[in-house]
Amino acid sequence: MKDKKILLILLLVLVAVFFYFDLGRFLNLETLKAQQQSLNAYYQANPLLTIGLFFIAYVVVAAFSLPGASIMTLAGGALFGLVVGTIVTSFASTIGATFAFLASRFFLRDWIESKFGRQIQTFNNNIEKDGAFYLFTIRLVPIFPFFLVNLVMGLTKIKIGVFYWVSQLGMLAGTIVFVNAGTQLAKIDSLSGILSPKIILSFALLGIFPLIAKKVIDFFKARKVYEGYEKPETFDRDIVVLGAGAGGLVSAYIAAAVKASVSLIERDKMGGDCLNTGCVPSKALIKTAKLKHQIEESQKYGIAKASAEFNFSDAMNRVHEVVKTIEPHDSVERYTGLGVDCIEGEGKITSPWSVEVNGQTLSTRNIIIATGAQPFVPPIPGLDSVDYLTSDNLWELKELPRKLVVLGGGPIGSELVQAFNRLGSEVWQVEMMPAIMNREDADVSEFITQKFIDEGVHVLTNTKAVAVESSDSGKFLVCEDANDASKTQRIEFDELLVAVGRSARLTGFGLEELGIETNRTVEVNDYLQTKYPNIFAVGDVAGPYQFTHTASHQAWYAAVNSLFGFLKKFKADYRVIPWATFTDPEIARVGLNEKEANEQGIKYEVSTYGLEDLDRAIADSSNSGFIKVLTVPGKDKILGVTLVGEHAGDLIAEYVTAMKYNIGLNKVLGTIHIYPTLAESNKYVAGEWKRANQPERILAWLERFHRWRRGGSERNAPASSIQSHDKSENAGTEILK
Repeated sequence: MKDKKILLILLLVLVAVFFYFDLGRFLNLETLKAQQQSLNAYYQANPLLTIGLFFIAYVVVAAFSLPGASIMTLAGGALFGLVVGTIVTSFASTIGATFAFLASRFFLRDWIESKFGRQIQTFNNNIEKDGAFYLFTIRLVPIFPFFLVNLVMGLTKIKIGVFYWVSQLGMLAGTIVFVNAGTQLAKIDSLSGILSPKIILSFALLGIFPLIAKKVIDFFKARKVYEGYEKPETFDRDIVVLGAGAGGLVSAYIAAAVKASVSLIERDKMGGDCLNTGCVPSKALIKTAKLKHQIEESQKYGIAKASAEFNFSDAMNRVHEVVKTIEPHDSVERYTGLGVDCIEGEGKITSPWSVEVNGQTLSTRNIIIATGAQPFVPPIPGLDSVDYLTSDNLWELKELPRKLVVLGGGPIGSELVQAFNRLGSEVWQVEMMPAIMNREDADVSEFITQKFIDEGVHVLTNTKAVAVESSDSGKFLVCEDANDASKTQRIEFDELLVAVGRSARLTGFGLEELGIETNRTVEVNDYLQTKYPNIFAVGDVAGPYQFTHTASHQAWYAAVNSLFGFLKKFKADYRVIPWATFTDPEIARVGLNEKEANEQGIKYEVSTYGLEDLDRAIADSSNSGFIKVLTVPGKDKILGVTLVGEHAGDLIAEYVTAMKYNIGLNKVLGTIHIYPTLAESNKYVAGEWKRANQPERILAWLERFHRWRRGGSERNAPASSIQSHDKSENAGTEILK
């Protein structure tokens, strides 16, 4: 790092010398015309030396991004003629440009990425895919500053070889124009005369040619994938949607809202996994478990003794009633009323424009795949010998398991571990990774782990399930230490819940026959299109997030792109995706956490506020947890937020809005929050950021100013001077209060 700084300073000194001694006076049109005869005479006497010196000089000018490249190109034509001049200046300019490109990459790229990594990620992705086209287009149009193109491209991840050869070819046309003008140097009065409006327009038209060519190529590529299929002349539907989960329902809703003809095919239950086996039933059960836990902890609320008669069957009946209450929101009746043709059956894509269901073939302009995901069941020997549970069939339980083993330390497993433990099961949580909630920061994982342990859960991390044994003596899960296979243990259970994740539903509806690429999920582009531009995928089957709200978010893009993509397509926006795990306390997150920021090499500052200091949390006896906000160093721009606490899933919404609309912590701090509420914690963590980033010098001067106005002096300054800067954890909070 030190050597890089020294080298950068040296280069800047050399550039400063160029301007200080006005060396640019040798690189103007008047000087070139005045010295043309002597330069020509020297070239005639020393042809190779002249070419060599000119070549080196041109490379230096281009490499240092010095003004004068245009004059050098004219000089090439004036000295060497059209052919030799074009060859020499073309290679010299490209080599010099490549040196400037490398210098930008060496000195600036890491710094730019550390400052604006997330903002330029999309740009870098586009450059990786189409960088050659973009660069070629820019190089063809001389109005783009030569040096600026070099420096900007150096900040991207375009390959050096690609940059060199595209620059060589892209600048050739402009080089020829200038070199040819140089052969007529005596007739040139100014550089502006070289590029007439007609020439500039010609270059501009030439510049858009690569983009037009790319569009044409993409068009023919798209047509090629349809070879072997006959496109219908008319269609029964505008869209056929496979799957009536969140992604499918929203896709169908949007299509119907704009009066498109849409069919929604579902083989099982409307509402998908979220309504029937996932989000809704699990939250209903968690609520019952939490209430039972609060009753058992009644002394914490000033109630000496409280008890509750609990029947697991009644609790499960409530879960089913909750599902039934919400069912009308996603029902066939509702969506039929909205204009959606709802079909119960097994849908199968038989061509890019047809779907077969119940023996009927529907022709459609577009297809949206929203088939969701299913619990992943690992290949553990002996697992099939027991009636293991997953999030699909868990809700059929009639009796509370006495001993429950849960495989998995992710969000689903952790939510159900705590719920069943609170309902009265003895619960073992088995996780192969070093920590549960492994995607979260270590402090979050440790916090939840300790909470589980305090409540009586047996949390086993670094523990790998290797077999299931079933006999007359009982059912056992055989585990071994993930780091030492010689250490094993057998855990007896009544029920075994497999909650190690979910896998996309990819088979049985025609993907294989159509050759649609899959890799754990259906492969889609930025517009959610598959290999076939008129077939889209959304939700869990498409990734990258397995959240109900993300599926709904994607559905808008798929529906709009499918119906109106011929006019304008929209790239799915994943910049601000929040999520929550509904343990107690809840864990909610949006943007980066420390773990991800470190993995991506993004620099950040952390502001933390502990809920043990929040008045409302204290009043509610729920004052455990914290808020952690990552910001750009020295700025209030939010990179990510992690919330651990009561109603974290609700409180995170303020930060989702802030990040979506680029609102910083200063404005969060300046927003009135009702007292006493949990939402005040958002303001207080902003206060912690403000305290850590207060302008020390300005405050010191203000202290002196106020002392002067009081008529005081340094000697009689109070002991609690602002220079002491109270660093206690809650100083900022106390000031705010």
